[in-house]
Amino acid sequence: MSEKFLSAEALKGTELASDSLSHNVPPDGGLTAWLVVVAANLMLFSRFGLCNSWGVFQAYYEENLLRHTSPSAIAWIGSAQYALVYLPALVTGRLFDLGYFKIPCFAASCALVVCTFLIVECTQFRQFFFIQGLCIGVCCGIIVGPALVVVSHWFYKKRGLALSLTAIGASCGSTVLIPLIGFKWTVRVFGFILIATLGMGNIFIKRRLAPVDVHGGFFNLKVFRNIAYSIFCISGIMSFLGLYTGLFILAIANASSTFGRVSAGLMADEIGALNTMIAFTAVAGIMTFAWPFAKNEIQLIVISSIYGPTHPIYIYRFPTGGYVSLFTVAAVAMGKIEDAGRRVGMFMSLAAFGAIAGPPISGIISTASGGFVEAGYYAGGIIMFAVVLLLLARYFHLGRLQGKC
Repeated sequence: MSEKFLSAEALKGTELASDSLSHNVPPDGGLTAWLVVVAANLMLFSRFGLCNSWGVFQAYYEENLLRHTSPSAIAWIGSAQYALVYLPALVTGRLFDLGYFKIPCFAASCALVVCTFLIVECTQFRQFFFIQGLCIGVCCGIIVGPALVVVSHWFYKKRGLALSLTAIGASCGSTVLIPLIGFKWTVRVFGFILIATLGMGNIFIKRRLAPVDVHGGFFNLKVFRNIAYSIFCISGIMSFLGLYTGLFILAIANASSTFGRVSAGLMADEIGALNTMIAFTAVAGIMTFAWPFAKNEIQLIVISSIYGPTHPIYIYRFPTGGYVSLFTVAAVAMGKIEDAGRRVGMFMSLAAFGAIAGPPISGIISTASGGFVEAGYYAGGIIMFAVVLLLLARYFHLGRLQGKC
């Protein structure tokens, strides 16, 4: 990298310190800043388009390519892909802070395109697991974390709106992957789309602040001295546990969540990210209690339509969704911008364990009970518990009961 590290201690007492402080004030707009938002949006479109549409892949595999393989085994492809999207954030977040951003992102983009085209050439379970589960999961994990954090370099007062507009790419990407022209050509067309979206994304995405060699390694335990951040991480694990349960009509929930993400971003800039997350997540919890009681397709569509807009911050059944809208805002606010990548990465990696455990737990409950009502009670209760944790995190971060946070 041509960029040189800046030591915060070395800047103390120098003229460069004041210049650095003024340089740290985000522009909150401008052509370059909004182009970064567009670039991050395109990258999330590319990354979530595949992962959020896993239900389409699984249904096709069960009926065609892998019809002799059990559905539970096929589900491991999607589970591995989901987990690897978040687990690498611990490493990629730290590398972002150190300045290693553009090259890993470009390499992962190229590999993602190649793996997308290779999906249609797979014929055996182990091939699908390796290409679609492991390789695509890792590539997406390398891209998504830094793409979210870099937006925070350019925005402060409008950070909620900027990240929400970035997250719209997630819902758009997962609604275009519908096999209207046959499975193979649908995947190939999406591969060509990835060439365009990831190409433009890599061109326009850029960091604003120079790398800073902060101490602490990849996993900085000292950050957990911040009680608010620690509780926020626990709330993320609980949220993923509960939110990996609902069975919704994917395209409807994805499309309707676009409105929710934008409105959540606007609200976050006015009343605070945590306040917005608490309100929207509480409604999501109520909807989770309600969805098992849907008796027909119309009722399910109504709940899905409500769940999408009211759930811009978390994931609606599939492990990506709009959680990226605001969790980055809250995590970045709980420390210095110099190590925001590591802090966001630590949160994502910890929350991934909830995502891994959520589907098996809900599956065991629904199988044992012979229905989804008990699973809905479980998931809704976990989500409401996450709301309580968010309230606690808000209190410790703000230091009082009322105020923007």
